Amino acid sequence: MRILKGSIVDETLRYGIIGGGTMGQEHIQNIGLLPEAAVVAVADPHGPSLDAARSLVDGPLELFDDYRSMLEKTVVDAVVVATPNHTHIDVMGDLLATDKAILVEKPLCTTLEDCQQIAQAVQDRPGLVWVAMEYRFIPPVARLIAEVHGGTAGTLRMLAIREHRFPFLEKVGDWNRFARNTGGTMVEKCCHFFDLMRLIVRDRPTRIFASGAQDVNHLDERYDGKTPDMIDNAFITVEFEKGCRAMLDLCMFAEAAPNQEEIVATGDLGRIACTVPDSDVIIGRRNPTRITREHIPVDEQVLAAGHHHGSTYFEHLAFQKAFRNGGQAEVSVADGLMSVAMGVAAERSIAERRPIDMSELGL
Repeated sequence: MRILKGSIVDETLRYGIIGGGTMGQEHIQNIGLLPEAAVVAVADPHGPSLDAARSLVDGPLELFDDYRSMLEKTVVDAVVVATPNHTHIDVMGDLLATDKAILVEKPLCTTLEDCQQIAQAVQDRPGLVWVAMEYRFIPPVARLIAEVHGGTAGTLRMLAIREHRFPFLEKVGDWNRFARNTGGTMVEKCCHFFDLMRLIVRDRPTRIFASGAQDVNHLDERYDGKTPDMIDNAFITVEFEKGCRAMLDLCMFAEAAPNQEEIVATGDLGRIACTVPDSDVIIGRRNPTRITREHIPVDEQVLAAGHHHGSTYFEHLAFQKAFRNGGQAEVSVADGLMSVAMGVAAERSIAERRPIDMSELGL
């Protein structure tokens, strides 16, 4: 039986959004494209963010300046956490005491200790807890992953990821200018790529060596007399238990690049590459040598709903499917923890100018 509630029916997956800033707005726009899903409430202490969220929702919407009030007064099935990184630990502590399905933005937390606290809390908790790792769901990246796991490249030996992009965006209060709030660039930005490495390689990272610095971005900015301390370029090498190696080339003052991301997976039988935003997958095979290129189309409406090449839409489709079918999260709290741990190791490697064994972190 379908019972109308305003413009929403009882089959609709009702979302509450905690954090109405840049990423919260991306989630709102993509949820708006989903079948039988609606954002019914947004919580944020920042008035302009609430106004922006209101403008994106075509239907009934409740606005709150405190997420606890939202949880008490509004019926929601799922909650998206899109607040500043350093607030995740407290917000998640409150949410885990409810029965709501949770999608928490990356990074899970800013420290390994906080991630471990959440991992402990979810062990016996029923219900869906999903860490938002959008890059897994970028269509050409998803195709590359499928080709690697399908054996197209043979035994994987090397994985190279390049992100050449623009500096960190302006956020409310510019909270993302300092490592104390973000966990550092290797956690805030690169957890996406460390997650991809583990997913593609399907192995345990054992050692990380990173070289990086803050050479260009935000050096002329001051906040209470302090200069931002976010690394803006780095090379990171990750060694895996079974011998595969992965590399990340990050530059955040390279917006004049034809593609923001390029990923190359190379094995003994061939090479698989993908590009974003060109959205191409290039497969090179050995013996005999042959190269094929395929364009992976993404609907223009989906592309327009955020900054991640349509991936947030596809992530929500998967989240919605898991919620409705009682399935497991494709990106678990354990995955979120490991991506942060690798970022912590990379930050430590840069600071101490030495390789970091994951065993030093107890992993």
